Amino acid sequence: MTETTDPRVHALVRRLERRYADAVDSRRMDAWLDCFTEDGSYYVLGADNEADGLPLCLMMDDCRERLEDRATFVEKVWPGSFEDYQTRHFLQPLRLEVDESAPGLFRSLANFTVFATDARGRTGLFIAGQYRDRIRVNGDDCRYLERRVVMDTFTTPGVVVYPL
Repeated sequence: MTETTDPRVHALVRRLERRYADAVDSRRMDAWLDCFTEDGSYYVLGADNEADGLPLCLMMDDCRERLEDRATFVEKVWPGSFEDYQTRHFLQPLRLEVDESAPGLFRSLANFTVFATDARGRTGLFIAGQYRDRIRVNGDDCRYLERRVVMDTFTTPGVVVYPL
């Protein structure tokens, strides 16, 4: 694949990454959903499974309906059933390449960390890993066609409720 040097595409993708992090950290699941195309998908899996080609995922939302279900569960089903925490996402973009499988598609690679603060004010590393994304750019908008969250962290310090 070829890296894109188009500054407009870079700016659109960086804006999408900021929107995503803000949506999750602000717990606005409607804004989180808005980061995905209508045919978008979201996967969370361990780096070991990804390296071995194993399809075992921590989260697997392979269609719009499952993305919507996740948003509903986070907002309406799970509250009060776990020790709540506040997330903060940090991102290090690495590569943005043209995906030649269709016009307007790009592949993005970025390192990320998510820190979590519990109800007692204790903050710690929650997850570290890479985002391996397919992004559809359409005019002045772009959204995730596929967000793959590949965790270097094999265990989490607690339950994973909010998207990573």
